[in-house]
Amino acid sequence: MGRYRPPRKPGSAYITPEGERALRDELQLLWKVERPQVTDTVREAAKNGDRSENGDYIYGKRRLREIDSRVRFLTKRLKDLTVIDEKPDDIGRIFFGAKVTVKNKKGEKLFWHIVGPDEFDLSKGKVSIDSPLARALIGKSVGDVTDVKTPDGIQTYMVKEISYV
Repeated sequence: MGRYRPPRKPGSAYITPEGERALRDELQLLWKVERPQVTDTVREAAKNGDRSENGDYIYGKRRLREIDSRVRFLTKRLKDLTVIDEKPDDIGRIFFGAKVTVKNKKGEKLFWHIVGPDEFDLSKGKVSIDSPLARALIGKSVGDVTDVKTPDGIQTYMVKEISYV
């Protein structure tokens, strides 16, 4: 049995202005700050002679490969992304960039911001537009009820509030 895994389906090419800024900042940090530091470390380690047992050299080269890989990915991804910085025509419905308040069956209020796949962070309430939750919410209005299939089973949510701040 091989280790082949089919390539992942690329995520949506949408991003908020804040998400784009964060990716550009990460690219700038990697290319202008971190990479030169690691390059200097590798250069100094290479002067010490035997590279096969030189930890700074080995791990520095590995880190350079990781940085270069991430820089290539970010450069390509930023070219492909579309920044969505306008509110939709119908602000009474949920679309990309919406900040949504929903209530579950237990009566708990949950808050989510629908963002692009490159910027989601569940701990901050940011959910990807490609997620089952966001797909279930897209197009809904205040008062609408939707069911979302989750690993814990079917969850029912009622939309309480929508904003595009």
